[in-house]
Amino acid sequence: MTTPTTEDRDLAVDAQRTKRSARAARMADAAAAGWKVLLVKIVALGVIDALAVYSILVLLQSDQWVAAGVVFAVTAYANWIYLSRGHLPAKYLIPGLVFLFVFQIFAAGYTGYVAFTNYGTGHNSDKDSAINSLMLSAQERVPDSPAYGLTVVEQLGEFSFLVTDPDGTVEIGGEERPLEPVTGAEMDGSKAVAIDGYTSLGFAEIVANQEAIADIAVPISDDPNDGALRTPDGSSAYVYTSKLVYDEQADTMTDTRTGTVYSDQGTGAFVADDGSELRPGWQIFVGFDNFVRAFSEESIRGPFLSVLVWTFVFAFFSVATTFVLGLFVAIVLNDPRMKSKKYYRLIMILPYAFPGFLSALVWAGMMNQEFGFINVVLLGGADVPWLTNEWLAKFSILLVNLWLGFPYMFLICTGALQAIPDELQEAARVDGATAWQVFRNIKLPLLFVAVAPLLIASFAYNFNNFSLIYMLTGGGPRDAAAGVNVGATDILITMVYKVAFVGSTADYGLASAFSIIIFLLVGTISVIAFRRTKALEEIN
Repeated sequence: MTTPTTEDRDLAVDAQRTKRSARAARMADAAAAGWKVLLVKIVALGVIDALAVYSILVLLQSDQWVAAGVVFAVTAYANWIYLSRGHLPAKYLIPGLVFLFVFQIFAAGYTGYVAFTNYGTGHNSDKDSAINSLMLSAQERVPDSPAYGLTVVEQLGEFSFLVTDPDGTVEIGGEERPLEPVTGAEMDGSKAVAIDGYTSLGFAEIVANQEAIADIAVPISDDPNDGALRTPDGSSAYVYTSKLVYDEQADTMTDTRTGTVYSDQGTGAFVADDGSELRPGWQIFVGFDNFVRAFSEESIRGPFLSVLVWTFVFAFFSVATTFVLGLFVAIVLNDPRMKSKKYYRLIMILPYAFPGFLSALVWAGMMNQEFGFINVVLLGGADVPWLTNEWLAKFSILLVNLWLGFPYMFLICTGALQAIPDELQEAARVDGATAWQVFRNIKLPLLFVAVAPLLIASFAYNFNNFSLIYMLTGGGPRDAAAGVNVGATDILITMVYKVAFVGSTADYGLASAFSIIIFLLVGTISVIAFRRTKALEEIN
């Protein structure tokens, strides 16, 4: 019998690799072949391309050239990948990478950008838009204004004014498009009634959209001081001029009624010498001002530090209480002498099976001070302010979170306990160790090796446990003395939400600054905690 040489073995290995490669190629071709698969691919790419084209047109209209270029490049690359043969890894990675960029990287980057601006109520546009808004808000009809013949026309859902000047000139303009002369309009006597590319509105359509049409102000020219045309009835337009006069050279806004001069002092608004300012203003870059405000303004710093301390207390006690109760139940149900364990385990995980926000709403109803189940039934009509007293509300939150969170700890502790070898416990008992010594010196250290990373993740989750706080107490009771919308049970994430979206004013810049602070805190705590857990690995 001939012994195969090294060269023969190499040839056999190469042949086997060639067969596997050919088999893989055949499988890939079979998966990619077929007119049905090709049709689905073309239809899906067509829908994506249509959405991309629409996005590019919208971005170009807003002068977002960089964003439009990015959308075009990504769409073109995706078409090349999916319409060409091969590139199998890229075909699977592109959707995930796109969603990662849109929902993670872009969102985080935009939040970081907003944190360094004054973006919020009264500062949510550029300077030109703010000037137009100010002048429109102060407009009054010129007493001797001539009447312009008006036909309201529509194109792609946008209303425009087709007007006939008293001298017979026909012009057209829109909300942000000054009047410009047109030719070829269809005339009815001396009034233009239609123009190519636009749909003229009839009486019924004008009545149906009368509020929107009455709010339209069409600039007469590029100079906002020339005024704008507005209509009270949809058939005639009149000149309206603003009581505010903008001086482009001096960059000032003058109120002709009082003579007060407002100038741009770099704060994102026109400000008078006495400190009063005109709203709306515009968005500007403010550097670290939002971060400085968070720690320097007493009306913000006090509530912020109070919320910060409560956030740490809430996250720590939430993890500690749920872990202790979950571990206790796991030890009890892990005892071999326990009967009907599977039924008890099923009952224990029921709170974990219900949506957290729904359970929080149920508990909020049960803890209602006037007609809640706890006060009316369990306490015989007592008047306990579970959710309106500061300390009782905090206790209620911890209690409800214990109800919601201990089943998770029970599950992971059960798995960790069952993974500990019985031989270790038996050896310890033979050496004379008590049950407490076995638990403290053997079970608990080995248990921490498995559950420590999960405890860290649970701490980070509770640090941002928005749904429980907002659904149960709404962050209340409200702190009326605070300079921001915050309550006694708010944690950082609910405070951020309320600063940004709740109330009559929104401060997105300050809320974004708070978000970055939260990210830094959670990231730092997680890094430190994960490094500390490496010491536990030596026990394993």
